[in-house]
Order: sequence, then C-alpha cells, then structure tokens
Amino acid sequence: MVKEIVRDIFFLGQKSELATKADLQVGKDLQDTLNANREHCVGMAANMIGVKKRVIIVNLGIIDIVMFNPVLTRKDTPYQTEEGCLSLDGVRPTTRYKHIEVEYFDFGWKKQRKKLSDWPAQICQHELDHLEGIII
Repeated sequence: MVKEIVRDIFFLGQKSELATKADLQVGKDLQDTLNANREHCVGMAANMIGVKKRVIIVNLGIIDIVMFNPVLTRKDTPYQTEEGCLSLDGVRPTTRYKHIEVEYFDFGWKKQRKKLSDWPAQICQHELDHLEGIII
C-alpha cells in the first residue's frame, strides 16, 4: 500500500526498533511507496512512512532490494557529498563511503550479505542513517 511520506523531524530523529517476521508488510509498503515516488526517490526507510522499524529499500539500478534489520559491516574510501531527502527540503553535506558491505534479512527471513559501491552504496548509507535517527 502506498503510504504518506513523514516530514516530522521529531519522529524521523528517533532510532528504529528491530523488525520481526510480522513486519514483512512494511517491506511491501516500502516497495509500493517507492514506486509511487520513483521520479524523485531512490531509497526509503520505514520511518519515512511512519513505521519505526529497521526496514529499508534501496534501488540498485534495475531492481530494488528490501532489507530487514540491515547492519553495515564494512566501509572504506570516504568522500564528501551532498544529499537530499524526500522527507526534507533542500540538500545537506555529508560523508559517505565508496564501498560498503551490509548484512540483512530478506523477505524469506534468510540472512544475506551484499557488497555495494558508488551510488547504490550511498543510497544504502542514507537509509541506514534514517534507522539511527540521523537526518541528512
């Protein structure tokens, strides 16, 4: 189901709680909401649709990937950039890493590990920040 985008800074600034198998619908709602906002959005975190759970979706070019309880396990090659966010107006400076590795659970609740570089890595890091209540 397509959800409304949250713009409440107080809500967005709170840390998200661990997701469970009962939260699989949140991943589907993220897919629907990202599809509805695709022209100005390449990733989302559950708090952006009003759910304080550790679930994100990241566009990897031709596919989107939903990650439940993602954890950044490796990062290297920092760089400075600017980012915008569907929940906020304008752009802000931030530090990102060119290469990352993330562990997460998929829709089948199987543990996965993915290496990301460049733009997909940047998107993933932005969404991981959302889970920590970090507003970019």
